[in-house]
Amino acid sequence: MSTVIPSGKNIERKWYVMDASGQTLGRLATKAASMLAGKLNPLYVPYIDMGDHVIVINAEKIRVTGLKAETKLYRRYTGFPGGLREESYARLLDRKPEKIVEEAIKGMLPKSKMGRQMATKLKVYRGEQHPHAAQEPKPLSVA
Repeated sequence: MSTVIPSGKNIERKWYVMDASGQTLGRLATKAASMLAGKLNPLYVPYIDMGDHVIVINAEKIRVTGLKAETKLYRRYTGFPGGLREESYARLLDRKPEKIVEEAIKGMLPKSKMGRQMATKLKVYRGEQHPHAAQEPKPLSVA
């Protein structure tokens, strides 16, 4: 028996579409992050990006549990003195719901060059429509 050591050249990436309507944010994010990292691939190795492409639709219909809808804050820093900006979950959900899902998924990926590479395979859209029909994505359920 010989151990198969995968190389980055012959990786076949699949496309998956996830519907976020009625789903809990954290559970959807963990499933999407696992797919982006390729952890469900039997040939997974941590030093090669073996993940698949993930499309998330209906980002505005995501839900959170507990008091997070009233108390959760999203912070970013502009780079200037006094440039800390805060925005509540409810306001960000009205303004840009894609950002909520993207930040949750990216936060579960490695904080390295490879993690940023994995994040480029994530596409999040508001509503049912997405421009990736040519890739023939397969539906992926959270459960």
